Amino acid sequence: MATRWGICSAGKISHDFLVALKTLPATEHQAVAIAARDLARAQDYAQKHGIPRAYGSYEELARDPDVDVVYVGVIHPEHLPVGRLFLGAGKPVLLEKPLGMNAAEVRELVQLARSRGVFLMEAYWTRFFPASERLHSLLSQGALGEVKVVRADFGAPLSGCPRMVQKELGGGALLDIGCYCVQLATMVFGERPESILASGFLQPTGVDETSSVILNYRGRRQAVITCSMLTWLPNQAAISGTKGIIQLPSELWSPTELVVNGQHEEFSLPPPSQPLNFPKSTGLRYEAQHVRQCLLQGLKESPMVSLAHSELVASILDEVRRQVGVTYSQDRA
Repeated sequence: MATRWGICSAGKISHDFLVALKTLPATEHQAVAIAARDLARAQDYAQKHGIPRAYGSYEELARDPDVDVVYVGVIHPEHLPVGRLFLGAGKPVLLEKPLGMNAAEVRELVQLARSRGVFLMEAYWTRFFPASERLHSLLSQGALGEVKVVRADFGAPLSGCPRMVQKELGGGALLDIGCYCVQLATMVFGERPESILASGFLQPTGVDETSSVILNYRGRRQAVITCSMLTWLPNQAAISGTKGIIQLPSELWSPTELVVNGQHEEFSLPPPSQPLNFPKSTGLRYEAQHVRQCLLQGLKESPMVSLAHSELVASILDEVRRQVGVTYSQDRA
């Protein structure tokens, strides 16, 4: 039986997710319904992507008995209320990152998913790329010895995008792109840092523009992170250990190549059937495959992006924002 996907929101990332689903066998994945607050937009997406049902409200999608799992691609401040809606309706949810605006929101969603016995996963698509799987395998095998330093940066000129600069829309570089760097460090070290040092600059709107972060872990291990919405950065990562180094030489959030102790490895992506909004978005297929496997096994959370992992990343981001000086209305709730 195919996993029947419901799509919540008719935004850019939802388009790319639907294109990615088309690279997978129709016997395994089908988009059966899409919802947007603008019915006409939902209908347009349904026609473009061959989806049988379109809804003008998220509540209708939550009530659809033929939906096995919902992909949620709404703006950041909507993640908590929309996540609540679908989990409350008993629907498994793949919710775009960040899972919540802060750690408190993440904890609320986690507690709701656990109390209802419903699957929930934060959509860190990066984690499921074949290159990331290879990276994790090498680390698990001890290929680098003891990992001592992780360096990661993510920067792009995004300050012209209203969603990035408006606080009420959940703007800021940390929640949108810096989280990928924190997630990488958390995946590598697998624990809470002993100390967090952060410094940065804010936009006039009060959201973070550029930040650098040092995460210090027990055993004199460290992650060094920079993110910016102002300018391009190298967008690379490096994991260095006592026995070697693994580099992600470009676009660390969607890696298709690794350099392992100087040896180059490539991992190709399938081509898209329609133009994409974001580069390499057919790579969203891998998280969809993972969610299907979790559901088939009756799991309530992912063993690769666990709910505890999401809570830890959110708590680190909270402290970074506190030091940089970014406060959202959700922080005062």
